[in-house]
Amino acid sequence: MVTVGVDVEDERKSSKGSAVDVDVELEKPDNSRSPASKESTLVEPKDLLEAEREATRAAIHDPEDAEKSPFDDYPDGGTRAWLCLMGSYFYQSFGFVNSWGVFQSYYQQTLLKDESSSNIAWIGSVQYALTFAPSLITGRLFDLGYLRVPLFFASCLMIVGTFLTAQCTKYWHFILCQGIVIGISSGLVFGPATAVISHWWKRRRGFALGLLACGSSIGGTSFPIIFQKLVFKIGFPWTMRVIGFILICTLAFANLTLRRRLPPVNVSGGLFNLRAFRSPRYTVYTIAGCFSFLGLYTVLTYINISAVSNGVDENFAFYLVSIANASSFFGRLGGGLLADRIGAINVMSPFTLVAGIMTYVWPYVSGKSNYITIAVIYGFASGAFVSLISAPMIAFGEVSDVGRRTGLYFSVLALAAVAGPPISGAINTATGGFHQVGIFAGTMVVVSVVIMWIARCMVLGSFWGKF
Repeated sequence: MVTVGVDVEDERKSSKGSAVDVDVELEKPDNSRSPASKESTLVEPKDLLEAEREATRAAIHDPEDAEKSPFDDYPDGGTRAWLCLMGSYFYQSFGFVNSWGVFQSYYQQTLLKDESSSNIAWIGSVQYALTFAPSLITGRLFDLGYLRVPLFFASCLMIVGTFLTAQCTKYWHFILCQGIVIGISSGLVFGPATAVISHWWKRRRGFALGLLACGSSIGGTSFPIIFQKLVFKIGFPWTMRVIGFILICTLAFANLTLRRRLPPVNVSGGLFNLRAFRSPRYTVYTIAGCFSFLGLYTVLTYINISAVSNGVDENFAFYLVSIANASSFFGRLGGGLLADRIGAINVMSPFTLVAGIMTYVWPYVSGKSNYITIAVIYGFASGAFVSLISAPMIAFGEVSDVGRRTGLYFSVLALAAVAGPPISGAINTATGGFHQVGIFAGTMVVVSVVIMWIARCMVLGSFWGKF
């Protein structure tokens, strides 16, 4: 047997990023060792598991002590980092998708009034699902170094889809143009625009992700107001064209400012890399995400319609989605700042629980003030969840594979996203109200919190700790 002896210098160099010197020499077999000394070199499997867990904790609590590479000097600020962050911020595709509740209400009362609420909800659900479904492909392409070409193609596709939606008159037109075309373009943008932040921000990454997520809050606030103000003055077609012109400006700025910093990484395992699910922690966290997506977007989809059915003025009800998205701005930004201090799941769990409770309460309220309260609290709580949902991915495997691992996660979540609102719509059609809808959606969100906390404890090995 060959024994490896390792001598490590006790003192590190004082300069930043200096590596620890390691001298390795091969020793000849020493037959003079006693059996007892040989037995003492054996390591129990339990000790190996504990060592791995300690390494995970160290990566979470003390990232500065992790092994460094020449590219590990993250700017965490500066002109290029801020321009990249603002470029991602201006990719308001997710904010456009978050405005779906306004379209659901308008279509149900005008253009598609002969369709059931469940059928109309499929348009928004396809949008939601396709926002996440391409993440598997875009994550892999991002790891390989492709960023600007996919983003330019997605930007053009989103603008075309918006102008085509202006011409839609039938149900299948909206499914194709607003559901599929805009949904796919949103998905091609969402993953890379989020992943590129990790190239420029590390110590303040939670803050950067929170600020990035605020872009969708601004979009989700402004687009419903623009739609409401214009649709009854200039009509639906020209309203969609105005939104298209706005997207041309914002997407042009984003295409000019987004840049990679780190070199491409061609990790092994192919596109899907289903081996990621061999990690129980990753699998459990993915299951938690699926449950949350089954219920999380129900309130944003139906709050306008439920308010009108309870006697709230239609013109005012249109603004409830904007109120919720405006409130989510502060939840996303505050959640990101807080996550840098106490950990992403430690922030997400309580806020997501609040969102679940508001989902239970929402069908039982009446009056403008109560609906405003629900919209504000729900928007703030759900915003904290959305801004941090991908933050724990770094702890579930190799850093070089984080793009593909995150893409696989969001692609699985797309299945839940496409099913959630239509299930809620079907329950509404069958029962004639939203009480059972709130029970279903709220339960899904609360269950997701429990499973999310289980994943957290599996990573830390204890109930307490930063993660």
